[in-house]
Amino acid sequence: MSSGTRIEPVAAALFDTAIGLCAIAWHGDTVVRFQLPEASEEETLARITRPLAGMPVAEGEPGQAVTTAIAGIRAHLAGHLDALRWIDVDPRGAPEFHRAVYTVTREIDPGRTMSYGDIAVRIGAPGSAQAVGQALGRNPVPLIIPCHRVLAADHALHGFSAPGGVGTKARLLELERTPGFGEPMLF
Repeated sequence: MSSGTRIEPVAAALFDTAIGLCAIAWHGDTVVRFQLPEASEEETLARITRPLAGMPVAEGEPGQAVTTAIAGIRAHLAGHLDALRWIDVDPRGAPEFHRAVYTVTREIDPGRTMSYGDIAVRIGAPGSAQAVGQALGRNPVPLIIPCHRVLAADHALHGFSAPGGVGTKARLLELERTPGFGEPMLF
């Protein structure tokens, strides 16, 4: 890298939502990390401000694009469903396979789901459902890249790396009025 190249700093902020204190990190107008609520404000702040691609992340004031993204996330989590595809994201440093998984996952609408295997087929890598799950486990912007909408082939809720695990996944699916989640069962 030449000495004249300027690397845009990464900033982060905490914000309240209907499900608790979330956090977002960005550079310019692009979201690079999103954090669902941790057990405490300190834990949420520590997770969102950990270094990114070797660069420090510091608390900051979001510009208009990120402020608008925060408003969209708040509205979505309050039940005004939005696919959030309009939010510009940059999963920095993600391998090409992960980016392919994220692209397909981002196409899943609220209230809908896909299986890990379905995503593997869509990216041209049938038989790689486990690798899809690993990629989603490293998703830097959950909710915006809706990894909670990806289920096992049997529609079971297996491993969810966000805080709260599968309970959080189920809560997000219920919030999005996904059939089979949050509805009373007949049997």
